Amino acid sequence: MKHEVIEKNLGLLAVLTALVISVAGLVEIVPLYFATETTTPAPGVQPYTALQLEGRDVYVREGCYNCHSQMVRPLRSETERYGHYSVAGESVYDHPFQFGSKRTGPDLARVGGRYTDSWHRIHLINPRDVVPESNMPGFPWLDKAVVDAAVTPRKLTALRAIGVPYSDEDIAGAGAAVEGKTEMEALIAYLQLLGQASRTWGVQ
Repeated sequence: MKHEVIEKNLGLLAVLTALVISVAGLVEIVPLYFATETTTPAPGVQPYTALQLEGRDVYVREGCYNCHSQMVRPLRSETERYGHYSVAGESVYDHPFQFGSKRTGPDLARVGGRYTDSWHRIHLINPRDVVPESNMPGFPWLDKAVVDAAVTPRKLTALRAIGVPYSDEDIAGAGAAVEGKTEMEALIAYLQLLGQASRTWGVQ
């Protein structure tokens, strides 16, 4: 049979497998680059400020995405707990996106504004001070580490090169915007932004 010929010929199997994956990728991925809903920012979505961007980098560096997703699925159980389901336009300025695939902790897509800055600071230093049953590790060093303001303008410049609409003024003022700020302040600024755009749609 024909499938036996393919299965017994390793080279042919590899070529055909690569061909199928390539065609599938072209059919499923390429159209997304031209779909308005995936390339146009959702209402209220703006590029990260310099401080929020630094906070996002701290979030990625510390591996927060390993335990927290940022994508509310369109399921009743999720929308009742977390809020409006996530839409593609919320992530157009995320490089890379932080959808995640595992939830040891809760989804953070709508966490912005739900807690005060002070709550976040206490929680990040020692989570069990505010959530006794938490198994999240503390990140007390973030309260002492200072953002490297010299690097921030280069980050904005790099992001502008791949399509994030930062102006010359944004880039020029980026260093001053984060000067003297701690990584804790930056991370909290990032967390407080998450999901805020969805509130402009009349949902929580």
